[in-house]
Amino acid sequence: MKVRFAVSARIGSPDPADLDQLVTEAEAQGFDSLWFSDLPLLDATDPTLAVAFAAARSSRLKLGVNLVPFGYEPFVFARQVAQLDHLTGGRLLVTLVPGLDQPGERAALGIGGAHRGRRIDALLPDLRMWWAGEAVAPAPEADPIALPLRPVQDPLEVWLGGSGPQAVERAGRLADGWLGSLTTGVDEVAATRERIVQAATDAGRVIDPEHFGLSIPYAREDAELDEARRFRRPGGGDPSQHIPVGAAALRSLIGRLTDAGLSKFVVRRVRQDGAWPDELAWLADAVLDLQT
Repeated sequence: MKVRFAVSARIGSPDPADLDQLVTEAEAQGFDSLWFSDLPLLDATDPTLAVAFAAARSSRLKLGVNLVPFGYEPFVFARQVAQLDHLTGGRLLVTLVPGLDQPGERAALGIGGAHRGRRIDALLPDLRMWWAGEAVAPAPEADPIALPLRPVQDPLEVWLGGSGPQAVERAGRLADGWLGSLTTGVDEVAATRERIVQAATDAGRVIDPEHFGLSIPYAREDAELDEARRFRRPGGGDPSQHIPVGAAALRSLIGRLTDAGLSKFVVRRVRQDGAWPDELAWLADAVLDLQT
């Protein structure tokens, strides 16, 4: 099994010096990839812009995006992702996410009360056809059109997340992989993986067994958990129950997750400051020898 580690970029306004340092250090340390999240209403850099920047500053790193596909015309979204794959030289990794559903987010993205999961159900098959070079009608009354430029990757894989019943069924039926988040413990994550595998089987599909991953928050000291408690979601439980503190705890968690069949890990420190060289050196010492 190919175990790989990615680093998650911090939330914050665009800062070219900070991003350049992150990209340079992550590549030098030997991490597999960087990940950038789409957080429409937060003070966070647009992930497509961050990836375009990172692509120009790196040659080896894979560059991942958690993208909210709403707020775009479907054709425009498909074209933008295809071009981004070219700008990265085929190093792009894509996970579609429904957003955080913060107050005002639906209105800002123009989706009103629409069911976000069902919108992804309808959108993803069209994206795949566009990226395969087929012509698709962008609206019910429109003529089919094809992209002027296909992605470098053929096919361009799309991963999904979520652990609820509908998200699990959707991942099994439509996704090339699953990138979840650790909120309820290793046993629940392992059970989610098995439910996705079963949903894929029920849909007549097979998901690569190495295409299961997790985003893992970590802390280097106990005091950082206070920050995690301030931002936890309702019903998320005490962060001390699912956020490893220190290198030994992080390694232990990754070992148990690997035993449960996961192999791709996006790690992000709870604390949102500090110099990247120090942080990535600590993280490399903590886990990179586990990368295969």
